[in-house]
This record gives sequence, C-alpha cells and structure tokens, in this order.
Amino acid sequence: MRKFMAAVLLALAAMSLPGLAANVGDDGLHKSPWMRETFLDLREDLAEANAEGKRLALMIEQRGCIYCKMMHEEVYPQPEIAQYISDNFFVVQINLHGDREVTDLDGESLPEKDMLRKWGILFTPTVIFLPEEVDEGMSAKDAAVAMMPGAFQKGTTLDMYTWVNEKRYDMENGEDFQRYHARRIQERQSKQD
Repeated sequence: MRKFMAAVLLALAAMSLPGLAANVGDDGLHKSPWMRETFLDLREDLAEANAEGKRLALMIEQRGCIYCKMMHEEVYPQPEIAQYISDNFFVVQINLHGDREVTDLDGESLPEKDMLRKWGILFTPTVIFLPEEVDEGMSAKDAAVAMMPGAFQKGTTLDMYTWVNEKRYDMENGEDFQRYHARRIQERQSKQD
C-alpha cells in the first residue's frame, strides 16, 4: 500500500510541474511550439524554410505512440533542444495514419498515410531532414540528407539536429554521424571532468 501511495503522489507531483505534459492536438498528436501548420505542399514548405534561413524537417508521428510521447515530454522540452530546433528548423508534422493531402517535392499529392507508405516509413517517430535544394522530380524521401528513425535521448537528438544543420553529412567536408556523435559524447564528458 505504501508503494502505491508513493506512486500516486509522485504522479500527482509530476502532473503539476510545468513543461512535463506535452500538448496534444485534436488529431491525438503531440504539439510543440516550433511546429508549423502548413498546407503540406512540401515545395512551398521548403521555399518558406529557405526564406527564413532554416532547414525543413518532416516529423512523422502517430496517435498513441509512446515513443513520440517520450520525445515530446522528455527530450524536445529541454531548453537547449527546443531553442536549437526553433532557431534552425522549419518542422512540419505528418500523421502516419492521417488523411490530410500532402504534396511531395516531386509534385505527387496523396493522403498522409499513402505518402508515408510511398516513402517506406514504418515507425514513429521518424524525422526526415531535407536539403535546401532538391532536384526536380525527386521525392522527399529520395532527397533526404538524413533520417532519424525512433526515439533518442537528448544528446543524440541534439547531435542529429546539429549534424544536419551544420551539413556535416557533406562527405567532402563532413563526417558520418556515428563519428560526429562519438566525438560530441567525448567532448561533453571531458567538460564534466
């Protein structure tokens, strides 16, 4: 009984802390202030992201996704991550099972669920990162410079967004994500020592 009461008190305390509970929209998806409401024409979204000097990121999620919830309650609210995404990314959310019309970069229009099937997206959350320039006729999946499939802790998440934003995927001047991430982990650990 004592463990049960402690769990109830802990749950009540957690619910009263600001920032812990993620906002959930009418569609059942978690919402963050840095997400954009658009007409889901990815060509327009890419142009708008470029006009703002930001990178376009497509965040694929679904209702009831425990990993999406974790990201929105534990990772994305971290001030450093939220600020970095807000400053550098134009984020468009797409529902894995949604029916809103999405126009791909290649001009094809499909409901969200069919577009994601076309792109081969199976898991949520998945983030697709796009370059500033996309060749005509190329789909978002084919144009992607990186994908982040799944939920990750704050260090990995921040490193992925930073790696994309700094164009470290550019094989001439960059480094692969695993080496970059390992280096960043070492840098963070050396600062703690």
